[in-house]
Amino acid sequence: MAAHTLRGLCRPRLGLLAARFSQRAAAGTEYRSAYSLDKLYPPRQDGAAAASAPETQPAALDIPLARLTVSYCRSSGPGGQHVNKVNTKAEVRFHLASADWIPEAVRQKMASMHRNKINRAGELIVNSEESRYQMRNLAICLEKIRTMVTEATEKPKAVSKETSQKLIERVEKMNRERLRQKKIHSHIKESRKADFD
Repeated sequence: MAAHTLRGLCRPRLGLLAARFSQRAAAGTEYRSAYSLDKLYPPRQDGAAAASAPETQPAALDIPLARLTVSYCRSSGPGGQHVNKVNTKAEVRFHLASADWIPEAVRQKMASMHRNKINRAGELIVNSEESRYQMRNLAICLEKIRTMVTEATEKPKAVSKETSQKLIERVEKMNRERLRQKKIHSHIKESRKADFD
């Protein structure tokens, strides 16, 4: 009798869930993870929509996924048996010299800034094993590439004459103080020596 009443209580909820899923399917809004590629990289906007966007936000770098070589391998670190079974570490590489989606000057600066991440074939290699999920690690790799490009795009700040003069004076003062402390220390050591004459 108790099992029969429990079944009766569960049936309306299952019907409610089925109705909710059928509404989503009819509306075309099925569940997508926050790390799915269409959410990480929304489709390109046309020129009119881009022109109406506010100028205050920097334009996000559009990385063509077709030009990247993505591979997955076993991750290291904690995670128990899961680490030994699943390929979660993401490795993204692309040929830096032929990456025409990055301006030439930025490519040259990236090559000098990140020369330890470029192999002999001229490929820039970025990897991530921070997460336990492939898609998150891929998203982290792509974000690292974006960060590298923005760092290479930034121009160094121009230092004014007054600021450079203050820095020079500060360094000279520190050197004078260091030498003064050395002399004091040497006098102390000298005074500890015993005269045997």
